[in-house]
Amino acid sequence: MRARAAELDAADPLRSARDRFVLDDTVYLDGNSLGALPRSVPGRIADVVAEEWGRRRIRSWTESGWDTAPERIGDRLAPLLGAAPGQVVVGDSTSVNLFKLLVGAVRLAGDERDEILLDADTFPTDGYLAESAARLTGRRLRAVPAALIPAEAGPRTAVALVNHVDYRTGELRDLPGTTAALRAAGALSLWDLCHSAGALPVELDRHGVDFAVGCTYKYLNGGPGAPAFCYLAAAHLPRFDSPLPGWWGHREPFAMTGDYAPHATVRRARVGTPDVLSMLALEAALEVWDGVEIGTVRAKSLALTDFFLECVATLVPAGAVESLTPVEHAGRGSQVALRCAGAEGVMDRLVARGVVGDHRPPDVLRFGFTPLYTSFAETVRAAVTLAEVLAPDADR
Repeated sequence: MRARAAELDAADPLRSARDRFVLDDTVYLDGNSLGALPRSVPGRIADVVAEEWGRRRIRSWTESGWDTAPERIGDRLAPLLGAAPGQVVVGDSTSVNLFKLLVGAVRLAGDERDEILLDADTFPTDGYLAESAARLTGRRLRAVPAALIPAEAGPRTAVALVNHVDYRTGELRDLPGTTAALRAAGALSLWDLCHSAGALPVELDRHGVDFAVGCTYKYLNGGPGAPAFCYLAAAHLPRFDSPLPGWWGHREPFAMTGDYAPHATVRRARVGTPDVLSMLALEAALEVWDGVEIGTVRAKSLALTDFFLECVATLVPAGAVESLTPVEHAGRGSQVALRCAGAEGVMDRLVARGVVGDHRPPDVLRFGFTPLYTSFAETVRAAVTLAEVLAPDADR
């Protein structure tokens, strides 16, 4: 398997992208939680601190483009999401963006639509926010399995909130089919892209998605706490009514008027003053995508996860783990989830041996594969180490 891994690495069209990151001998398979540091970031942040903040100070809002960074970086991110310019803005957290778009979608849908559908296996925060949005807007929240949302959407559905990739299992949901079914029912779609943005093609415009949110610190490598993004389809911009109408979303923020007039562009989704240091770190981090096609990333992601599943099946003691990740490519994101007794302790032992993934209670091991810097040799090493840890005679 090591020889085969060497051949695959030699033929990898993304092999040079690995040099764009700060890496060591650790097998880092937790990019689905926090991406590795791009080499372009430290120098850029040093310059921002010393020059833009240190010397130009307040002038940097205009001279260095701080004031327009959320839209500028949104446009840079847009191609990875399959979005035309002017529909993506960066800022706030995923949770704040989700709340803004969910309430805004309900307002767009109209009073006669009194139901919000929720992916029943959603990331917990999404559920908390959906429940709050339902209370705020007087709608009923109904949680159903993601696969059933197309059939459950009806004349009372305002919007459905769905995770593109299940954070536990790595299952990829049917974005095109679900979005089309919601549209046919007269309902709006809101997709959480946290576990798919930067890992696979999303094609928001092509599939007619209404709204989307996502973080930038996972496969997009923006850094811990990096600002999130939100996507508003161009058709909805004129009528989008944000529940958080902050001054940076105002048509004339420095006019300081007492009434709120939303900006005509995607800027209306902004709220308060952007976190400039994190924002510009993200902008520098996105340089790793220069010359990279997201389709190539997807092909390598599937090859890596296929290879890992094959290695695990061959090397790990029979019955020690059970894969929760779909075998079919159409149903798989860029992570492999394995059910394993004592998952927390197993992951601790893996980390001690230089293989970093994570676990989710009570019994799930998660391994995230980031094609820009994960190699096939590392994939074999991770499977071999897992087999050693789970061997019947392994030290506990």
